Amino acid sequence: MTKYDALRVYFGHTAFRPAQEALIDALLSGRDVMGVMPTGAGKSLCYQIPSMLLGGVTLVVSPLISLMKDQVAQLRNAGMPAAYINSSLSSAQYREVLRRAEDGRYKIIYIAPERLGTEAFMAFARETQISLIAVDEAHCVSQWGQDFRPSYLNIPGFVDALPARPAIGAFTATATAEVKRDIHRLLNLNDPLNITTGFDRPNLYFEVVKPKNKSSYFIELILKHYGECGIVYCATRRAVDTVCADLRKRGIAAARYHAGLDDDERKLSQDDFIQDRATVMVATNAFGMGIDKPNVRYVIHYNMPKNLESYYQEAGRAGRDGLHSDCILLFSSDDIRTAEHLIRNSEKNEELTERERRILNRRDAERLDKMTRYCEVDSCLRFYILNYFGETCKTRCGNCGNCNRKRGLRGLFSK
Repeated sequence: MTKYDALRVYFGHTAFRPAQEALIDALLSGRDVMGVMPTGAGKSLCYQIPSMLLGGVTLVVSPLISLMKDQVAQLRNAGMPAAYINSSLSSAQYREVLRRAEDGRYKIIYIAPERLGTEAFMAFARETQISLIAVDEAHCVSQWGQDFRPSYLNIPGFVDALPARPAIGAFTATATAEVKRDIHRLLNLNDPLNITTGFDRPNLYFEVVKPKNKSSYFIELILKHYGECGIVYCATRRAVDTVCADLRKRGIAAARYHAGLDDDERKLSQDDFIQDRATVMVATNAFGMGIDKPNVRYVIHYNMPKNLESYYQEAGRAGRDGLHSDCILLFSSDDIRTAEHLIRNSEKNEELTERERRILNRRDAERLDKMTRYCEVDSCLRFYILNYFGETCKTRCGNCGNCNRKRGLRGLFSK
């Protein structure tokens, strides 16, 4: 089977997207890679295709249980033998996965970083041909990243303990220059092929609105997009429940998704949205990773996120089919206080030392400040975003709310 055969058989595509083929070829040749590609650019395919063509097993280090489950389910549906290892498995299930892996039943195994160093998995890894290690959400290795996970720092030690060093692929959607340097250094990448495809998504229209009455403006916004698929992000579970209930009262097919719901409701909500039974998904940031729905026509942030990395990743779930889509942020001063509260009261990561926690709190505050400036700036919004990620671009894009206002164009959307 060739890479083109794998692309067609498992993914139903006939051509690669920009950068995919170069990253795949490098991994197939045994070279390390670092791929920084925006949401929807097809990062996962860059290591999933090599996993089917290389001998042995591919390990994918992933930070989120829900993301692992979703991606493994999608791979199995496509006919790719995959499994995951994380804290959701019982001891018996864990042993069964390892037994099947030893029998060669899997080509790709998703694993939480904390599980790499366990005695049972290390014993398995030393006796198994591991041809590739893909580090998903690789920004988690950096204290400059928005989701620092100290357990990611153990990846190089795990690699060094293997009988033979596999190729390493590091992938992320959002990385500043500091984060990219950290990924390279902290994962001990060896002469990697570095590809940053560019963060610009020309088909996305950005706008920040400061409505006097957020609730009524939001409903007007939704009605403008009536019948189209969209995602509404809220900062809290309570806001998700309130907004979703309000939409349903108005006859809009809305689903909700947050960590406070049981697994069955979350799965039903996700399935309803993917299958277009629900046109609007109202969710916290718990929703979206691993979801490849091409026809999302708008993403509305009912509240301001805590940082630009999260905002751009979430907004980037719109318009994956390349068609015009709207990314609207509804901003109020209350959003700043909510974000500050969420930062102060976020669930403590037990992996962090007190010193690391203070450093991260300070950097969270710095990122929140830059997010707030985005909401208040009167210059081009696209320029602000791309400049934040270290890209040069025109100072006026002509396709954002601020550029439109300067051209004398007003209204809810760019259309």
